[in-house]
Amino acid sequence: MARPDHAVFLKRSFSKMDQLATPFLTGRRLCRQLAAVVPRGTNGVVVELGAGPGVLAEPIRERLGPHARYLAIEIDSELVAHLRRHKPWLEVVQGDVADLDRILDEAGITEVDAFVSTLPWAVFPQTLRLQVMGTIARRLVPGGVMSMIITWMALPNRVQVLRDLLDTHFDEVVETATEWRNPPPARTFLCRRPLPQFNSLDEQDTRSVS
Repeated sequence: MARPDHAVFLKRSFSKMDQLATPFLTGRRLCRQLAAVVPRGTNGVVVELGAGPGVLAEPIRERLGPHARYLAIEIDSELVAHLRRHKPWLEVVQGDVADLDRILDEAGITEVDAFVSTLPWAVFPQTLRLQVMGTIARRLVPGGVMSMIITWMALPNRVQVLRDLLDTHFDEVVETATEWRNPPPARTFLCRRPLPQFNSLDEQDTRSVS
């Protein structure tokens, strides 16, 4: 019998393929790899983009200090309900990452220590990627980091466009080895040190990009 997280995600993936992009949940090994960017024992702010049914929630929670804040953002109403029902300790916001600036403002979050994402970045339109990446780069603290997953289902040209985008926002972008046991095989990008033009929230953001 499928576990609750898997069952609800499988159901939603077939009805919301444009949002979820895959019927597969991120495997445990890759979840731990994504969560490992969160400093163990941190009391900072962690924001998860595209929380889904919550497969990253426990690996991230295990690394948090007693005064940390962990905000999970998810667009799908049924997945949000699932998270609130099965993980009542988790701070969940239903929203679109296109509204990331507003969501963080309304949550009272000005700086983030770690962003963790399982969003299907490779299928996003470039304007949305620019918008969200600009927000992430501006909100990260100086020693902050973002981790994202890229599966081998993504078209190589789209991955290259995404990698170029990351290089224009961060001083360091590290691509990890492929986790072949993940369904489907995938690797992560780890991004650190936003470039100077993104270091201030007063800088002009990319929401005007057309």
